[in-house]
Amino acid sequence: MPPPDRVYRSGGGIVGGGLLLVIALWIGGDALFRGAGHTPWLALAGLLFIVPLIIAFSLRPAVFADADQLRIRNPFRMITLPWAAVSTVRAQFSCEALTEDGRKYQLWAVPVSLRQRKRANRRSGPGRGAGTTPRAADEPQLAQADRTVAELRDLAEGAAARPGAQGEPVVRWAYEVIAPSAAGLVVLIVLLLMR
Repeated sequence: MPPPDRVYRSGGGIVGGGLLLVIALWIGGDALFRGAGHTPWLALAGLLFIVPLIIAFSLRPAVFADADQLRIRNPFRMITLPWAAVSTVRAQFSCEALTEDGRKYQLWAVPVSLRQRKRANRRSGPGRGAGTTPRAADEPQLAQADRTVAELRDLAEGAAARPGAQGEPVVRWAYEVIAPSAAGLVVLIVLLLMR
């Protein structure tokens, strides 16, 4: 039985997206039910436009890794990379998966925190204070994004030769996000032009 997917998501993105959804639904719902004239229709079109975008940029991003492939769910695309097609995974200012043919895919669900990285470097550096206690096996501290990248890199190196990990990258657009948002934008523009 193959091991289950490892799932990587941004906790801050989920919390922030949830708060934005509550605010948008609160304001939009108020305008929808208490507004007069064109206001309810504008609120409905505005919600149809903004809610899919909030979901796309905050709740949707995720990275799934299993024994055969890396699946990247970004705001508007779903990218499937068999491990044999991945040349490396890196984190500089953003996390990226690079393929053998030179293409680069960002991992929106794994944010890079330069502050967290600096803090981890200070903790694991040689200049630790005299009062600090040694960690188990004096293992270096890593920022969360760097730990995730190290795990994904190990998976890529260990699984690249597997028969199930062969193949080409597949990119699919997320029409379930794009279509309602585009429809909401069109309706919003038409309603604004009719005023």
